[in-house]
Amino acid sequence: MEKNSKIYIAGHRGMVGSAIYRKLQKEGYTNIITRSSTELDLRIQNDVADFFEQEKPEYVFLAAAKVGGIVANNTYRADFLYENLQIQNNIIHSSYLNGVIKLMFLGSSCIYPKLAPQPLKEDYLLTGLLEPTNEPYAIAKIAGIKMCDAYRSQYGCNYISVMPTNLYGYNDNYHPQNSHVLPALIRRFHEAKVNHTPEVTIWGTGTPKREFLFADDLAEACYYLMQNYNEEGLVNIGTGEDISIKDLALLIKDIIGYEGEIKFDTSKPDGTPRKLMDVSKLHSKGWHHKIELRDGIKLAYEDFLTHQANLVSN
Repeated sequence: MEKNSKIYIAGHRGMVGSAIYRKLQKEGYTNIITRSSTELDLRIQNDVADFFEQEKPEYVFLAAAKVGGIVANNTYRADFLYENLQIQNNIIHSSYLNGVIKLMFLGSSCIYPKLAPQPLKEDYLLTGLLEPTNEPYAIAKIAGIKMCDAYRSQYGCNYISVMPTNLYGYNDNYHPQNSHVLPALIRRFHEAKVNHTPEVTIWGTGTPKREFLFADDLAEACYYLMQNYNEEGLVNIGTGEDISIKDLALLIKDIIGYEGEIKFDTSKPDGTPRKLMDVSKLHSKGWHHKIELRDGIKLAYEDFLTHQANLVSN
């Protein structure tokens, strides 16, 4: 990518897209194209086709998606499957029709089978049954990976796929029902601290283990791979380290300064027992994460206090 290359970031207002936007600006890129969801509905094929014909982007970061935590994924199953397929189908096909030089498709670690061996290697894709609660989202993302590979095979398109682990950071979603576990815990411990609530109840047993990557680290990896990776298949992006939900809760409790108790509602689902990425492929390409979990949570909480806390309190 040249500094004046025309680069389209789909989903620039989300946590991932905004991190990629900041990274490109920091590196001196001057021709970044964006559209908000009110300006361009990526689910509408004709609108996306018109946008690509008019703008003719040279590079595309496909970070737009309908996302949410375990409750949202399990509740809005049809929406998660339909809308994500629409978004990625429209962008990938329009990229082909309009001669995009390179496209990066961003997925999620939930594409892997529920009981796949740990850590998760890229070649474990489609080797077993998915976690039922987020199966529709995972199927959409798997379709995106295979679509990129198919366009590479049939048309010679340089489309690559990356699968980030669980993300958190600036501009995260703190919705009480539809957020992921780490931002949800930040909000709940913050509210409990402010309201002097004696205990915080967390879904499940606390034993499942999860890996977390700061979104700005993901943006660094995406920028690096956009310039250094040109192969079919996918690349895991993560830290290669995980933590139990219980220990994560204790860490967030400590950072926020909440002094109450933590209880676990074992009648609620745990989700996948473990989701640790094998990042040896990424490391072999020359990239490693920089922001460790405690430091990243501190940065995320500072951002929450700056932009979210007033909304939460009202």
